[in-house]
Amino acid sequence: MISPRFRHLVAQQLNQFSDCAQLVGLGVYVALPSASGELQLQLIQAWPERTARLEPVASGDPLLLADQQRRWLPLRREAAIVGALRVDSSAEPWSDALRARLQGAALLLSDALLLDLEQQRLQGQLEQERRQRSLLVHQMRNPLAALRTFTQLLLRRVEPGDTRRELVEHLLEEELALDRYLDALTQSESAPALPGDGAAEAPLLLPPALAADQSEPLQPRLQPLLARAAATASLQGRRWCPPAALPEVKLAAASVAEILANLLENAFRYSDASGDLGLWCLQDKGMLHLAVWDSGPAIAPQERKRIFQRGERGERGAGLSGTGLGLALARDQAEALGGRLELVVPASQLAPELAACGNAFVLSLPLNAAATS
Repeated sequence: MISPRFRHLVAQQLNQFSDCAQLVGLGVYVALPSASGELQLQLIQAWPERTARLEPVASGDPLLLADQQRRWLPLRREAAIVGALRVDSSAEPWSDALRARLQGAALLLSDALLLDLEQQRLQGQLEQERRQRSLLVHQMRNPLAALRTFTQLLLRRVEPGDTRRELVEHLLEEELALDRYLDALTQSESAPALPGDGAAEAPLLLPPALAADQSEPLQPRLQPLLARAAATASLQGRRWCPPAALPEVKLAAASVAEILANLLENAFRYSDASGDLGLWCLQDKGMLHLAVWDSGPAIAPQERKRIFQRGERGERGAGLSGTGLGLALARDQAEALGGRLELVVPASQLAPELAACGNAFVLSLPLNAAATS
């Protein structure tokens, strides 16, 4: 299948030779599968256009006059021929200028054809992945709905004063969060990527369905995160150090919670399995600082910038599963909120009561006067 875009480019290239009186005709052929499945050179564009009905490949001599000659310039990928440019001329030899123009056109068409075929291959692959993703999202909703039903039934059996009721309620909240992610996957559409200048990568931001930017109290968003962190620390046999008090502020709480969720996941996954970790908060001079910290060992100096790049992980994470997107996503979200995310080593630089070694990932966000309750 040859795209209309490539055909248009071919027509432009052939029409540029209308000023060459010694050229009788040109034709561009592409190696395409025949009905039997074998590759054959098939004419896709000819110049002048009146010759488009003629498809000489092997024996076209009767179409030429006695004083006319035909040559073929290959369109190739290294040793493989992917097409050909047919040149019918009334003069021999060609001038140096004409030869250079024809060879340049053949080279350009070769590159364009290869790019066109590769683009179609990738587009087909993306479409297949999109269909597969839709199927997986659809199938994931079934066990999630079952989990939600069982959790709701369990909640009915737990008395209001039971200390376990809060755990069941948090489980329901996590299931609702999974629902939001599935909705975002369903609603997201893949936009065609335009080539950039390579100077900077596009930011990694959550879909609008997940990264709501309306101002709301931060405390209700952080409480489920703290409960999840406490439960994870208990399962791992680690000491969890929550903040003495949560800041009473209003901001883009959903996005802040997503950032902290990524930082906490990284801390539990990559920090010392026997070390302490916690969340530290400070509101000062119109800024809110939130830090997820651990007690060590410290991230190596040569890794401290690299781990914020997408797809990159430190030495401790090399043998563990993961995509290397957590810190890159958190950094981009922080900057989208007008703040910043940075690594502070050791954690005690933030406050004396924190670990004298280890790492602290600090999220700093500006607060306006209306943000403080």
